[in-house]
Formats: sequence, structure tokens, C-alpha cells
Amino acid sequence: MNTILKFLVGAAGACILALPMSAQALRIKEVAGVAGVRTNQLVGYGLVVGLDGTGDQTTQTPFTTQSTMAMLQQMGVTVPPGTNMQLRNVAAVMVTAQLPAFAQPGQAIDVNVSSMGNAKSLRGGTLIATPLKGADGQIYALAQGNLVVGGAGASAGGSKVQINHLSAGRIPAGASVERSVPTSLQSGEFLQLDLNAADFNTARQVAQAINRAKGEGSAEALDGRVVRVRAPQAAGERVAFLADIENLPIDVAAPSAKVVLNARTGSIVMNQAVTLGACAVAHGNLSVSISSTPVVSQPGPLSGGQTVAGEKADIQVKQDDGAMLEMPAGTKLTDVVKALNALGATPQDLLAILQAIKAAGALQAELEVI
Repeated sequence: MNTILKFLVGAAGACILALPMSAQALRIKEVAGVAGVRTNQLVGYGLVVGLDGTGDQTTQTPFTTQSTMAMLQQMGVTVPPGTNMQLRNVAAVMVTAQLPAFAQPGQAIDVNVSSMGNAKSLRGGTLIATPLKGADGQIYALAQGNLVVGGAGASAGGSKVQINHLSAGRIPAGASVERSVPTSLQSGEFLQLDLNAADFNTARQVAQAINRAKGEGSAEALDGRVVRVRAPQAAGERVAFLADIENLPIDVAAPSAKVVLNARTGSIVMNQAVTLGACAVAHGNLSVSISSTPVVSQPGPLSGGQTVAGEKADIQVKQDDGAMLEMPAGTKLTDVVKALNALGATPQDLLAILQAIKAAGALQAELEVI
């Protein structure tokens, strides 16, 4: 009996281990957002003071002097006309921030500060009270505080050492919200969910998940990006309703095959759905090298001539042999990567090769150049 029992337990354990792990489904909040519930961009112009001689050179940035004089006039200080102000400890900056949805007056938000002129560093500076405006020209926040610059630098005797970026910084909780942005969350019978990426299957999955949880007819997919949802009228019930539906799991279909090419950095990114048809590729490298050698021509003895210096240029063109390489069809991403690696080309060369393979019809994917 003990032997049989041990066998059954071991067999059961083997069956459990053999069961495939179910893939984790995405939630609605990860693929869609409520229309009208978004952040708003704020921007302002201000001055950073207290710099250790690393501010703007006022001869090249006259707006820094004008801004300083305007600020002093507001504080009752009048600068005599024609005064040549050398403000080495002041820098003109642009201040940007994001106003979160539902932000209320008195709440603090982070701000980014970036130099506008030729300041060498904003390290150790203090931002003077700067109003932040929205796209409508209204003031929504007021920023002020000490900058945090994630860098360091030093220079002496014509040498300079710098770590990270010194002309931009950040003030955590450096702005106070002065005005809230109204939203349409509590108005109307219906709410609108906007998908992050247009996909008809995902829109249908979102609508079906809501209908299963909240009853048939609660949601309807209007197109590949918009899902209309019937929500309760009371504010508390509507918030609870949204809290329930945004955590509903959905099964998202595989995205369309896409290859993203970055022409500036030479990086190539492709998703799992990319496949490759059988094709043949020939790739060769062409290199041009130019070298110059100084040449001095000396005149003959007692000839009265002058010494002439010149250069002798040597230009060589070299083209490596490019053999024809057959690339087999690949139905998996790993097969495509192996086939491309077999070419032995650099990432910059692969940009042109992938475009040629796409033009030949052997690459079953969309090419996007960023």
C-alpha cells in the first residue's frame, strides 16, 4: 500500500508540474484610459539666482538683464539707465511641469528647469517665484525652490571636466497648484474609454469584459479605439464603477508585426510577430581612406630660391567582396535574428538591408523609421 500511495503521489506531482502556466492577462487600465482624465502641460519663464559665477553672459543674453531689471522694479529697486550689469550669478530659464488630473489648489508638483542662455551650470541655484501657465494662458501653478542638478564639473587652465548635464535641473515638489482643471468625469450618462493603441479586437475584448461584469449593454465598442460605457450618475458610485472595470482582465491578441528602425543610433527593434521569407542577400563594404604626407621642396645651392612646404595626398578605395548569402524562411523571431546575424553586417548596414528585404516582399512586417 505504501508503495502504491507513493507512486500515486509522485504521479500527481508530475502531472501538476507538467501543466502549462497560464499567461497573465492584461487589465483594462493598462490598455485604455478614461477620456478627459489626463495631465496638462505647464510652462513658465523665470530666473535662477545664487549661481557661483556660472550664470549667463549678459553681453550675449540681453534678455537676462531685462528680466532682472523688471524683477527689481517690481520690488521697488530702480536701476539707473545705461548701467552695465554683469550678472554672472543669474541665469534665464524655462520652467516646465505636468499638472496631473484632479490636482487641487495647494498640492505640490515637480518642475523641470532648463537654461535658455549660455549659463555654464545651474548647480546651487535658486528659482525665483515663476508662474506656470497652461495652453489657455491661465496661471495654474507657482514654482520656486532650490534646484537639484545631477551633475558636476570643474575647469582650470583651459582644461574642463564635466559629468552629466549641468544646464538643467529639477525641483521636487517645487510648484504649488493654484487652479484646478475641470473634467467631464461626472457629467453625462456615458463615459468614454480610449485605447492606447487602435485595435478592433482589443476594443471588443474591453466591451465584452465590462458587459460580463456589469451586465449586458453596459459597454459598446464604437470603433477600434473608443469604447462607450454606461456609468452610474452618483459621484461615489461612478468612482466605484470605474475602480471595478479598470481592473477587469482581458485577453489581448498578438500585435501586428513591426520592425522599428532608428536611423540616428542604428538600433533595430522587432516584435515577436515578425517573420521572414526565403531570400538571398549580397552585402559588401566600400571604404575610402585618405592620407596626407608633408612634403618640403628645398631650392638648389646659390639659386636664390625659397623653401616651399606642401602636402602629398594618397587616396585609396577598397571594396570588400560580397558573397551571395541565402537566408532561409523563419517563422519565429529567433530564426529571423539568426538569419540577420549570419550576414555579419553592422546595425547601420542592417537598416538598408531590412528595407531592401521589405521591398523584395520577403519581410512580413511593417517598417517604421523613427
